[in-house]
Amino acid sequence: MLDKIKTLGIGVIALVCFVSVSVWAASSHQGKVVTADKGQLTMTSMTGDNQHTHDVAADTKITCEGQPCKLDSLQGGDVITVTLDQKDGKSVVTEIKKTAGSTQGSRG
Repeated sequence: MLDKIKTLGIGVIALVCFVSVSVWAASSHQGKVVTADKGQLTMTSMTGDNQHTHDVAADTKITCEGQPCKLDSLQGGDVITVTLDQKDGKSVVTEIKKTAGSTQGSRG
């Protein structure tokens, strides 16, 4: 009986470690769009500094206020959250979420 409990305990610990590593590998940050087009996203921090560019793959999940959208739907000033993951030692954008908190004024 004790051996079964030990085996179960080791299995649970292994599962927790496996899930934890996957969660730790991904990271997210929020900012504002500068430009978004042709597989690249340039953004800043929420305060407008720290401008940086990410390569965006064709299979990156992109949503605008909860609805699927395309990279070129994002406009300068839009508030976004970008999720990055490590693949082959390189940071890769896996998800971009545009929130309703856009700094864009009314268009049109």
